[in-house]
Amino acid sequence: MTKNNSREPLFHITKRGATVWWKPLVIRAIAIVAGLFVGLFFAAAYTKVNPFKLLGYMFNGAFGTEKRIWNLLQDTALLLLVSIAIVPAFKMKFWNIGADGQTLVGCLASAVAIYYLYDKLPTWALLLVMMLFSLTAGMIWGVIPAIFKAKWNTNETLFTLMMNYVAIQLVSFVLLKWFPSGQNDFAKFFSRYGNMPKIGNPYILILIFAVVLTVTMHFYLSKTKHGFEVSLVGESINTSKYVGVNVKKVIIRTMLLSGAICGFVGFVLVSAKDHAITTTMVGGRGFTAIIVAWLAKFNPAYMALASLMVAFLSRGTSQILSQTGITNSALPNIVTALVFFFIIGCEFFITYSIKFRKKNKDSAPAPANEASGPAEEPPIRAEGETPSLAEAPAEERTPAEEALPTEITEGGEEK
Repeated sequence: MTKNNSREPLFHITKRGATVWWKPLVIRAIAIVAGLFVGLFFAAAYTKVNPFKLLGYMFNGAFGTEKRIWNLLQDTALLLLVSIAIVPAFKMKFWNIGADGQTLVGCLASAVAIYYLYDKLPTWALLLVMMLFSLTAGMIWGVIPAIFKAKWNTNETLFTLMMNYVAIQLVSFVLLKWFPSGQNDFAKFFSRYGNMPKIGNPYILILIFAVVLTVTMHFYLSKTKHGFEVSLVGESINTSKYVGVNVKKVIIRTMLLSGAICGFVGFVLVSAKDHAITTTMVGGRGFTAIIVAWLAKFNPAYMALASLMVAFLSRGTSQILSQTGITNSALPNIVTALVFFFIIGCEFFITYSIKFRKKNKDSAPAPANEASGPAEEPPIRAEGETPSLAEAPAEERTPAEEALPTEITEGGEEK
């Protein structure tokens, strides 16, 4: 008999069922606070400053003055706009990593309109042409990888990523062609033309754009047929084909929309924020927007909160550098990365639960006579039938019965 040495594992992971809506929010909030304090304690070890004092620096950098608050809201709005741009593609599981490039060619298209039409059109008409140029450029930059994906199933992640670098080199080439002497000349040129009118202050119009596009995208994805098709293609391409959805058409149409919004963000950067064109003016928002969209589960309404959190971390950690005199620019990135690490980690505990092995104190070892298996049941006999000699217990047999054979086979032999 072989001994069974298998034991129940110390713990096992199970997927959670449906939970109340507020529990995931509480878990994420705890993760954000925990990640922030771990990052601050790391920064305190590096700067030799009390972590709570560093937290005060962060809030001062984000909310210390009225201008800082407006800058925080502007950063939030711009990041939210880029996040809104990539949401349709990501819900379709088209991994558009090229939002930076699509936004940058939108900036370049606005700059082209200014450079060639600044003295031929009034400001309102120039702004309209700039916007149309930017929308078109962003759509072209977005639809190129979409066509290759739809027709030949190319890898959209690598394709869109490479398009970013092509956009950077294209901007460098154009600027070198226009202004061989350097950056000062084109900065002065673009600051004079194609500027967006101010509504109260330079920030409000950008905020209005962000609010309008967020509401529109939420309606598009949740209430329209096109939005349903985007979600359906993301869930299953085979199911989409089975119900009659033209998957290639949806891919191309969605990337046209995504590229157009990125191009619009480029127009806003040139006309309302930077009033210039450089290769670094997008500032990596296309990559940060991926984190924002993922944290919000591709829900445009939650993206506003995620964008605000990322903008706060960026402004706050920069203020830590300013007030402590630290020149190591990696410190803000480390603090931000630790917060993101905790947020990503908490998603595991939202989706799964860890159950440890329970120790049963009431269990006792089985008796020796039970180790070989369960006891045999007595045979079932008809009513009135007497048990055979073989079935009678040994202690109940007489000496004469013990001498008799227990059973006679058909051949007459004792068995």
